[in-house]
Amino acid sequence: MAGAVASVALLILTWYAVFHIRVIQHADAAILSGFAGLGVRPHVSSAASVIAGLCNPKPYVYFCAVPVLLALRRRRVWVAVAIVAILLGANVTTQLLKPLLAEPRARDLIASPPSAASWPSGHATAAMSLALCMVIAVPARLRPLMAALGGAFAVAVSYSFLALEWHFPSDVFGGFLVAAAWTLLAVAAVLTAGARGPSAAHIGLGPRLTMREAVGPPALTALAALGLAFVVVIARPGEVVAYARLHETFVLGAVAIAALGLALATGIMLMLRR
Repeated sequence: MAGAVASVALLILTWYAVFHIRVIQHADAAILSGFAGLGVRPHVSSAASVIAGLCNPKPYVYFCAVPVLLALRRRRVWVAVAIVAILLGANVTTQLLKPLLAEPRARDLIASPPSAASWPSGHATAAMSLALCMVIAVPARLRPLMAALGGAFAVAVSYSFLALEWHFPSDVFGGFLVAAAWTLLAVAAVLTAGARGPSAAHIGLGPRLTMREAVGPPALTALAALGLAFVVVIARPGEVVAYARLHETFVLGAVAIAALGLALATGIMLMLRR
């Protein structure tokens, strides 16, 4: 419950900063400009369209069935109910907030900014809510691996639609936080119900994982990302360094998005350790 309240507080703080603090708006536009510069490359835009499209409504509905079926297969009926609540609640909340908080942004900073009704991002909400549902759906031993894969998935989807200029980077933060708030609230409800007795409500904490077992896969994912970045730098050192120097804010923003995505998935996984 404390985590859910903290997520909502951060969501409100993010909204205020994005819409009312000029320096944050400049940073938001600068980060988007960096992603857009990469998206103009044909091979990047093609890959980005495919990855971002994974969270379009039609394929997303089928993906959402996976964690529900996993929970039912493990006879965690109330966990399956919680997963449905997370997926519906998070995505509906975002779709309600978008028109409610719609306001043009950065029109003097970007020639063709995203839609006024872009905060928070629906694709970021969809990707992160699915990732977090997978974390709570699988057995305890698989949660560290699923946290790593789920966090990487949410970040990859977010990078893709940013390269396509569908959203501002701050929209990603908003979407991630909406998904986190709903997940933490649902997990708190299931754990409370499980503590009162019904085995169907038990989320399945399983054996206690050591900290090394728990953080190993997410840490390896972070190292793999750093390794991939290193390979890109080695392959084209002059071009990469020049682009990074020209878009320093973009580099910081990209790292921040990756850190938040992995931290949310890892943090919820750690909360479920006995």
